[in-house]
Amino acid sequence: MTPSARRDAILHKARSGQKLEVEALALQFAASRETIRRDLAKLDRQGLLRRVHGGATATGRAVDEGPFHDRMRQQVAAKRAIARHVASGLMPGDSLFIDTGSTTLILAEEIAQRKGLIIITNSADIAALCEKGEGNRVLLIGGEFRAAGRETVGPLAVAQIAQLRAARAILTVAAVSERGIFDVDPQEAEVARAMVAQADEVTVLADASKMGRTGVFEVCPMAKVGRIVTDSLPLLLRRAIEAVGVQVEIVNDL
Repeated sequence: MTPSARRDAILHKARSGQKLEVEALALQFAASRETIRRDLAKLDRQGLLRRVHGGATATGRAVDEGPFHDRMRQQVAAKRAIARHVASGLMPGDSLFIDTGSTTLILAEEIAQRKGLIIITNSADIAALCEKGEGNRVLLIGGEFRAAGRETVGPLAVAQIAQLRAARAILTVAAVSERGIFDVDPQEAEVARAMVAQADEVTVLADASKMGRTGVFEVCPMAKVGRIVTDSLPLLLRRAIEAVGVQVEIVNDL
């Protein structure tokens, strides 16, 4: 069994409610205790398990994101790698919906170094960063302004998005499962759904901590996603996602 497959099996056991103990896992997978500890540590760093004395526990399938400024300090290296990878494929003339999120805000910093893009966003901070790029055109969606995330939401925002069209929607989400992509905020999910409906293709940016989880509010089913860019995801989840035609791109761990 490969290390990736072993960690995937450990994660499956955790999420099915089984107890995770280093000694028992070492026997089950014919691996050393140190190997199992490394597996648990890696899954813990990815936010998929929580290390405890002698083993680990599941974090739970549902995710509840913290305040925006807290999320900006989490998984920064992975988010930067994801953002750089996506930005490297952008070409002058590309039109993009970009929603509010910590990873898309880092993407906006990269877009500030790009030229000739058309960006449609509901984030004031993303708009300001993207506008710095030479020849970039930025459309800032109106609506109800929420200071915490410096974003616009609500029916006015959704109505304005419905009048526009872009080649690609680039979204950051709270959770990714084989069923689809999810958010924990109903108004942010509503904005993201509107962008999906008006885009020719959907790209999802999600670090490993978002993988294999669900949120309360579905943005769209997995079949509507064209591409997922991440730093890591469980093997079984990757196979399920690719089975419905989604392109999975894994960036280098940093």
